Amino acid sequence: MRAIVERVSQASVVAESRHIASMNGGLLVYLGVALDDGDADVSYLVDKVRHLRIFSDEGDRMNLDVVGAGGEVLVVSAFTVQADARHGRRPSFSLAAPPDRARVLYELFCDALVQSGLTVHPGSFGAVMEVHSVADGPVCILLDSRKVF
Repeated sequence: MRAIVERVSQASVVAESRHIASMNGGLLVYLGVALDDGDADVSYLVDKVRHLRIFSDEGDRMNLDVVGAGGEVLVVSAFTVQADARHGRRPSFSLAAPPDRARVLYELFCDALVQSGLTVHPGSFGAVMEVHSVADGPVCILLDSRKVF
């Protein structure tokens, strides 16, 4: 399971001309589920996202997590996060989980974030979405439950 975590001052999602979710301040998470991901991968990434200290404290040091900063989380399903672009010019998505399996783990991820005390706004799984965001920093962190990077 992989995630691109972006610190944002605001973010929103529109799908099929409908407003799906929005938030002011927090984390925008693009989540990609792999073929062999399971509960352990969900737990690992939830813990990382929940406790990632990338918000500034009073001394302007990245010392606060999203809760300490009073932020929320917007989670967007993005199978393209699992892309392998090492060979050729067209990325391969063969390691991405099929939609039915990915949906289950995406929902588990969102639910576990809520259980950890976060306010979570899910995107629209499987939809073509317009994601609007204002980067704060910018600060973007790549996470991989298999610790590939």
